[in-house]
Amino acid sequence: MKAHDGLYIDGAWRPAAGQDVIEVVNPADEQIIGRVPAADAQDVDAAVRAARAALPGWAATPPAERAARLAALRDALAARADELTETITAELGAPPDFARTVQAGLPVAVAGSYAELAASHPFEEKVGNSTVLHEPVGVVAAITPWNYPLHQIVAKVAPALAAGCAVVLKPAENTPLTAQLFAEAVHEAGVPAGVFNLVTGLGPVAGQALAEHPGVDLVSFTGSTAVGRRIGAAAGAGVKRVALELGGKSANVILPSADLAKAVKVGVANVMANSGQTCSAWTRMLVHRDQYDEAVALAADFAAKYGDRIGPVVSERQRDRVRGYIEKGIAEGARLVAGGPESPREQGWFVSPTVFADVTPDMTIAQEEIFGPVLCVLPYDDEDDALRIADGTVYGLAGAVWAGDEQEAAAFARRMRTGQVDINGGRFNPLAPFGGYKQSGVGRELGAYGLAEYLQTKSLQF
Repeated sequence: MKAHDGLYIDGAWRPAAGQDVIEVVNPADEQIIGRVPAADAQDVDAAVRAARAALPGWAATPPAERAARLAALRDALAARADELTETITAELGAPPDFARTVQAGLPVAVAGSYAELAASHPFEEKVGNSTVLHEPVGVVAAITPWNYPLHQIVAKVAPALAAGCAVVLKPAENTPLTAQLFAEAVHEAGVPAGVFNLVTGLGPVAGQALAEHPGVDLVSFTGSTAVGRRIGAAAGAGVKRVALELGGKSANVILPSADLAKAVKVGVANVMANSGQTCSAWTRMLVHRDQYDEAVALAADFAAKYGDRIGPVVSERQRDRVRGYIEKGIAEGARLVAGGPESPREQGWFVSPTVFADVTPDMTIAQEEIFGPVLCVLPYDDEDDALRIADGTVYGLAGAVWAGDEQEAAAFARRMRTGQVDINGGRFNPLAPFGGYKQSGVGRELGAYGLAEYLQTKSLQF
């Protein structure tokens, strides 16, 4: 697993301005697996200048040609499936099967969807006596998280390129090796120099410089709500467009008519996937009081079956944070029915699959995003009570509803203030809009909705 010792700017790998480096650590065994440059404001400026210089040519490139480059990018990523899987397993700790199918596989499909959209999207339309043009917004700063390192990069860079924008990517410092492989794929796909640039670095240094840079037209950020606020403020000061995909505390509402065992089993699996490091995870399971004890027993049983088969969390800091929430849940009176704060292994940053019962809606573990393998099971009295609990956080990213009848579940889902709801375990759709209400963010990703974030409108009157 080779790490580049430079930054990818203007079509080439070049040394960073300073000597600072970021050490990449495998969370399963705590070993250093690579070092990458820690870019500073000078490096960010060089990357933005390269993007600005390349923007006019790429914006004027016919959509069919942009589509061809995206199709080549999709193929380059698919050809690197083994290397991407190995790298994501090493720097994130994702189990190999999950890394291959979800972490490396899903982004290939998303890149392909934007190759098709670039070719088919109506970048011009007639409205009365006007022609409305959908033009690239300009230079995009893409700041991505570590939990789905390749997917989050593709979900920003692919639509930006499809729109005709130039991009500067600042990936999370925990998972920069995946971003370097992505840059190699972009280069191989024949994307012109300067259209895509990669700066590895720390959020408070490189990320801040990027958000504040006057040469950036839009900042697209995925991460915590706290950091999202700071990025939104920095972008707002420069009157830049901003897209924010932030935290979640999603509710999994199991109505009395549902297949309880199936709903609980899928609900537990949803929270344990990626070691709970998923912003849209259904971390609050809401069950009718009459079925509550049975649901808690099922959830505890399903969680215990995972043992230590889930991967570690990404870092020591993240493990300590998740443990702190588990201890807080116990202190506030929730009942631990599976897992707990003790690590299941001596080495690596592992957290036991954990389930809490007797959780009340006002508890810290029911309100705040934990970002670990921790499930809260809450009782409700009737549908209005369930809705009040489901909507009773500052977030509104995702959710799920289960019922014996699809229409019954859909009727409840329509009442929820959240961006995505899965009905009876509905499959993920990479063309559907992803994003949230309230403090879960601003804007949408994926499909035509994600493409629209990177377009500006101009009207010509005749």
